[in-house]
Amino acid sequence: MAQHNDLGVWGEQLAKDYLQNKGYSILQSNFRYKQFELDIIAQIGNDLVVVEVKTRQNDYLADPALMVSKSKQKGIIQAANAYIIEHDLDLECRFDVITIVANKNNYTLEHIEEAFYPTI
Repeated sequence: MAQHNDLGVWGEQLAKDYLQNKGYSILQSNFRYKQFELDIIAQIGNDLVVVEVKTRQNDYLADPALMVSKSKQKGIIQAANAYIIEHDLDLECRFDVITIVANKNNYTLEHIEEAFYPTI
């Protein structure tokens, strides 16, 4: 597996651990719908939380949160809708982003709740 894939897998696990420590239940990871993938689907209270995880070795080119383009958001929303229908859920849904910037000896993790909203 390529080094950037290893970093992504590590980042997603770190994000899941972080969410669980905050009281979230992880319902599923890497849910696929068509060509889209949801990194983490979690629940806290009556909220279904779809989390996009962005892990980078540095942030000098761009803030990792900015890497969730409008077209990527649209795909995440479509996939979340498919998940909700498939599992017959009646929960409020929100879309969060967790960014992780890692270097040799440490990392920073930022959890952005309600990072984007579905458009009508």
